[in-house]
Amino acid sequence: MCSIMCIMMLKVMTNIDIDRNLLKEAQALGNYKTKKATVNEALAEYVRTRKQQKILELFGKIDFDSDYDYKGR
Repeated sequence: MCSIMCIMMLKVMTNIDIDRNLLKEAQALGNYKTKKATVNEALAEYVRTRKQQKILELFGKIDFDSDYDYKGR
């Protein structure tokens, strides 16, 4: 019984107002068959991009030991 309840809890349904023209354009560019697939991929891409930006912010902030022999392990 828990597995059915857990699966039901994972499904999130939300009503949001999305620009129809923008959604149509994204759907066409990504060649997605459904609005749901389009929105899910857009959200996934947004998250990936933000994570990459956080990594890029570390450049120049980390000191490297020039004497470290990474092949010597």
